[in-house]
Order: sequence, then structure tokens, then C-alpha cells
Amino acid sequence: MKTLVIIPTFNEELNIERIIKSVFDILKNEDIGILVVDDNSKDGTAKIVKRLQNQHDNLYLLERGGKYGLASAYIDGFKYGADLGYKAFIEMDADFSHNPKYLPNILDKLNDNDVVIASRNILGAKIIGWNLFRNLISRGGSLYSRLILSCPIKDLTGGFNGWRLDILNKIGLNNIISKGYAFQIEMKYRAYINGATIAEFPIIFEDRKFGKSKMNYKIFFEALLNVIKIKFIV
Repeated sequence: MKTLVIIPTFNEELNIERIIKSVFDILKNEDIGILVVDDNSKDGTAKIVKRLQNQHDNLYLLERGGKYGLASAYIDGFKYGADLGYKAFIEMDADFSHNPKYLPNILDKLNDNDVVIASRNILGAKIIGWNLFRNLISRGGSLYSRLILSCPIKDLTGGFNGWRLDILNKIGLNNIISKGYAFQIEMKYRAYINGATIAEFPIIFEDRKFGKSKMNYKIFFEALLNVIKIKFIV
């Protein structure tokens, strides 16, 4: 299945070349492409991608004029890929917290499922490098969202996911109301209520080694408030 790996970036010059190389090394298939959606990085991230495009015909770059956020980056990326004829998509971060070694697992499970979640919250999963409070807000955020939404998905907040185009069309990308961290929750909840087949498998999630995380506690608590909005609007 023709699959596009979407990597949103903002100031990821320390990671972007390494992650692109790793993805292409692991997924040696002409049906696999990478799209970097860059939000006007000032550190030269986009320039690195442009240089690497000389080596890869299936490496794409979508440059945006400001820092518009993760939700719109993925929505723009899904639409961009659909226009190119891609039938499935994988969301992943540039910082190696989403280990490329799990990409074949996602691809394999997408053959039989609409949504595949590389999960941090099921048996066999592990998080490395987070302090106790970061662990609590991540697991607590997923548990809180599950309870509010009555949704059985264990890792609602995680960002390492595979999607078939058919389910994205069924969800309706223009219907998404979340702008920030709650985007992942809303996408999975919409998939669930639309009858998607969903698979979760355990991963080892390791905190970034280079660059600075974009997550902060304000973003997290705003997301928790948005879960209630999702419950009553979706």
C-alpha cells in the first residue's frame, strides 16, 4: 500500500537528517514516501530537507509561513499526500522518541486495520527518560480522555499512529475542531465512533536526546479541557 510518513518540524536541524535516513533505511520500498511539514523553522531544517531531496525522489517538503501547530500540520500533510495518490499515512516525530524500527509493524497492521497505534500504555510498552510527573500527565491524560469519551483506546494521546485514507475520509478532516495536543485524542475518538478497526501494539518510547520538546503544561491542560468539548461536539 502506498504510504506516506508525515514528520512535522519546527527547529529540528539536529534530528531531521538522521530521522529521514533512518526511515528510508528501514522502509526500502518505492511505495513509501516521507513528507516533512515545516513550520517556518529558523534553524535551517527546511534547507537540510531540500538538500536531501536531491537524493530521494520520494522525499517531499511542505513549507508553511508560521508556527501553525501540530494539528494543522498533520491535516495539511494528509491532504497533500492524498493529492499525490497515497493511500495510508504514518504520523511520527522527528526526535526519535518514535523509533523508526516500529514502522514495519505499523505498515503490516495497516493491511488489516483502519488505524494502528504504536502504544505506550499497553502491556509490554515502556517509557524511558521521562520524570514521574511527565509520566503521570501522559498516562493520566489518556485515562481521563478514555473515561470522558467512553472510548476503549489505551493510548489516546500518543502521536505515533498509522491511518488508512478511507478512514480519514470517513472522519472528514475538515470536521476536526482541535488545534493542539487534543488533536490526537479527537482523531482517534472520531475513528472509533465511525466504526474503524483499530489495533494497538506496545513500543518502547524514549524521550528525545537532541533539540527541545514543544510540549508544555499549558498545552496539556488546555487539551484536557478540549476533551469535554470533543465529547459534546463530535
